[in-house]
Amino acid sequence: MSTDTGGRAGADTSDSGDRELGEFGYTNQLKRTLGSFHTFAAGISYISVLTGVFQLSYLGISEGGPAYWWSWPMVFAGQLMVALSFAELAAQYPVAGSVYNWAKKLGNGHVAWLAGWMMLLASIVSISATALAYQRTLPQITSFFQFIGDGSGTSDAANGVLLAACLIVFTTLVNAFGVKLMARINSAGVFIELLFAVLLVVFLAFHFVRGPGVVTETNGTGAGHAGGYLGAFLIAAIASSYVMYGFDTAASLGEESVDPHRNAPKAIMRALVASFLLGGLIILFALMAVGNIHAPELGTVGLQFVLTDALGPAIGRIFLFVVFIAITVCVLAVHTAAIRIAFAMARDNALPGGSKLARVNKKTGTPVLPAIVIGVIAIALLLVNINSSQIFSAVTSLAIILIYVAYLLVTVPMLVKRLRGQWPRKDCPPGRFSLGRWGLPVNVLAVLWGLGMTVNLAWPRTEIYNASPPFHWYLRWSSVLFVGVFAAGGFAYYWFVQRHRIGVLAGHASVPSSQKEESR
Repeated sequence: MSTDTGGRAGADTSDSGDRELGEFGYTNQLKRTLGSFHTFAAGISYISVLTGVFQLSYLGISEGGPAYWWSWPMVFAGQLMVALSFAELAAQYPVAGSVYNWAKKLGNGHVAWLAGWMMLLASIVSISATALAYQRTLPQITSFFQFIGDGSGTSDAANGVLLAACLIVFTTLVNAFGVKLMARINSAGVFIELLFAVLLVVFLAFHFVRGPGVVTETNGTGAGHAGGYLGAFLIAAIASSYVMYGFDTAASLGEESVDPHRNAPKAIMRALVASFLLGGLIILFALMAVGNIHAPELGTVGLQFVLTDALGPAIGRIFLFVVFIAITVCVLAVHTAAIRIAFAMARDNALPGGSKLARVNKKTGTPVLPAIVIGVIAIALLLVNINSSQIFSAVTSLAIILIYVAYLLVTVPMLVKRLRGQWPRKDCPPGRFSLGRWGLPVNVLAVLWGLGMTVNLAWPRTEIYNASPPFHWYLRWSSVLFVGVFAAGGFAYYWFVQRHRIGVLAGHASVPSSQKEESR
């Protein structure tokens, strides 16, 4: 495994990044204004350990007990294989819409379109799913934010939709005003999140009431499962799966980053490792610090309950406010990533209205229309579920499945290229991150991990997709139906309509606009 460790021998400059966009047939219409911390902040805010841990910890504890903690290192190990593969790609191709363009380089136009479509859909669903985390945080700070009902049943879902919609309006406006404003808010939020995550670990360490052996307790959650505790554990693992993804965002901002060939791979790895360490310690220490490990609030409220229980109402609310900041910048980062995917596909004329969606505002230096369209769709997804008390786990799980499928559409073609001896690139400039002889085993493990977790996430469990009445078969199978319909329907639209129009738009092309995709 190698990486650029010193000097400028690799000549990985902003100019080289723009020149290498020519390999995709593009000229850069975006502005390179983001430094190394901005790139790192984009990756880690998408992962957002405080958002994920506090949004779904209730699911992990209720389904797997304290022993669900072991899903955290398990998911990290699997996602590390994916992140290492992506870091190698980011060193070669730090380009907007990373997953879409990587699939195009590794596979063909058909695979690329499906990867981009699934990633775009996943990002939009993730915006809705992540924004719902407000409901599990703001009313815990003060009841003022419980605008609808008393926080139970459908009123909980309706209030969550209202809070989430307000957040999405905010992220839409920020992204429309430009990448500089987004980067400043995002970087400030990430700095606060990391600082208080470390402080939270320290505070919890002073309130231990039991030892680390708590992570061997299952609280009897394996009862009733055909596979015993393994069945419960695999459901609980969804709580960890939700957190550790989105690290590719660092590469998706490559066209707006300075020295992206060096910064993007580092940002991907640092974001994932930092999130793993901080999140793992927060969950472990919280379980060691809570007064009653069997408290029902752990399975309904989650770690938010631990903050006020172990640290006291005043300090607990301070940390909950930081969680609120983390959720805000997380949704902002997810929205930003979705815009880059839409922009990348639109400039290939791979989406309806491509010429409008790919238009970059001269003043803000950002595609404004995709920001608005994505925000509107994300809010619409919330509104159709406004009276569903199962919205949290179902929408979240759907988002993760789509992410894993999109990642597979990169790691599988990458593995095929490796087996054919066509990857890594023979003309790769020296000094860039490379897995070397570890590339094949890492790639194989990344594919196996992606396949296994996709099956686990999509499995039609009542606990995730139909936990409460009414019990209908289509609710239980909603993940399979949703993903299947959108994948098949989307690809059918591409095959019969959009693929005949694909070609880099004239304003973005570094080659004649008449030159079409070779894979068409």
